[in-house]
Amino acid sequence: MGNIDPENLPEVPVQQYKTPKTRGSKLVSWVVVIKAFLYAPPAMEPRAPPLQGQLQRSISAPNNTTVLNKYQLGRLLGRGSFAKVYAGRALTDNKIVAVKIIDKARTDAAMEPRIISEISAMRRLQYHPNILGIHEVMATKTRIYLVMELASGGDLFTNVLQRGKMKEQTARRYFQQLVSALSFCHQNGVAHRDVKPHNILLDEKGNLKVSDFGLSALAEAKSVNGMLHTACGTPGFTAPEVMSRRDGGYDGSKADAWSCGVILFFLLTATLPFDDRSIANMFKRIYRKDYQIPPWVSKPVKSIVNQLLDPNPDTRMSIEGIMKHSWFTKKFESPSQRSALELDETKLCRPYANVNAFDLISLSSGLNLSGLFEVVNRKDKRFTSSQTVERVMDRVREVGGRSGYRVVEGKGGAIGLGKGRLSLVFEVLEIAERLLLVEMKVVEGGLMEFEETHWGELKDGLEDVVLQWHNDAI
Repeated sequence: MGNIDPENLPEVPVQQYKTPKTRGSKLVSWVVVIKAFLYAPPAMEPRAPPLQGQLQRSISAPNNTTVLNKYQLGRLLGRGSFAKVYAGRALTDNKIVAVKIIDKARTDAAMEPRIISEISAMRRLQYHPNILGIHEVMATKTRIYLVMELASGGDLFTNVLQRGKMKEQTARRYFQQLVSALSFCHQNGVAHRDVKPHNILLDEKGNLKVSDFGLSALAEAKSVNGMLHTACGTPGFTAPEVMSRRDGGYDGSKADAWSCGVILFFLLTATLPFDDRSIANMFKRIYRKDYQIPPWVSKPVKSIVNQLLDPNPDTRMSIEGIMKHSWFTKKFESPSQRSALELDETKLCRPYANVNAFDLISLSSGLNLSGLFEVVNRKDKRFTSSQTVERVMDRVREVGGRSGYRVVEGKGGAIGLGKGRLSLVFEVLEIAERLLLVEMKVVEGGLMEFEETHWGELKDGLEDVVLQWHNDAI
């Protein structure tokens, strides 16, 4: 297997799928709409998504590229203005994944917050079965690699366009999974803000996976009044208060609830409630509640749609309200889910066992993603160095001995420094050629005493081997 430089990825020939042509901005022609209303043909069940064998074929496509000696890339799944997504296979256990490769040179200041939001939100939300999981993040000087769960069933938009409207029980299953995922987002301080069928994927078992958190907003990004102010999203799926920049901002969870109403309508009719070439006309229709629910849609569903497509967010049905509705609760099984905040630190991030931990991205030139890593262990201090491992460790021994510490050689090249009740451990990891990451842990002793009495002396003594300190507070 070739080990090609990931900085120069080859183009992979792939047959691109073209979305069916539309007339204007309409999803279907007026003839199809009229026939749908007159005849209401039986809803089509979604076909089974690609099987594992097809996944294997996508990996065995003519591409021998490996990324950082960890993943073999398969065929190109999609591309954007600054990123490409490939099917991939882990070299350690043959696990099938998707690898999103972000080219830093193609990003600009406006895209940086989107990349940060996407990674940070996915890391926070990866423990819900209906949210696309992120396995790890790796980085080089010019690229960022997001290794994610591969959803092989395609996106919901294409599925509905190809196969038509769904039966109510099938639509309810997808709707339950979507609302459950968004409820988990909101509980963990994330508003998606771009919920649309294009961003909802299906896995090999036909389960829904919410993806694309590039426009998501974290709770800490809200203003003092707890509201959001950025206009974003996709017309036709985005709540009117988001696009209109109403005074006082908007509630991100209520905006996501609006999008749920549009998607439920789309699943049951294969059309959009407010579809118009003119954005101005579309918003006029939204505020007039100018849409028609076909007669074959049941009364309970009509009730939910009407309450979700309320242009007034104050009276609109909330995500919590949906989950209490009798139509929604029918055969609903709450999925097993965990918040990232509830996990043990070692399971959440292992920043020095692997060079591909989230916070190491910030060590590369280009995007500053240091805000992604929430420092859980406040007893750590870290710095980068361009010196050799031997030079850095010799300096640690020298400074420690001069400052009255006992110097102990530990396993794996670690060095321990002891003084009274205080014990420190220094570990060095080579993350690139001539780039080291050095971690100092306070494993025993009083943190207050160390900070007030010992830290300044150690820091000053190490300055000649330090390239940059990366968290300067215990």
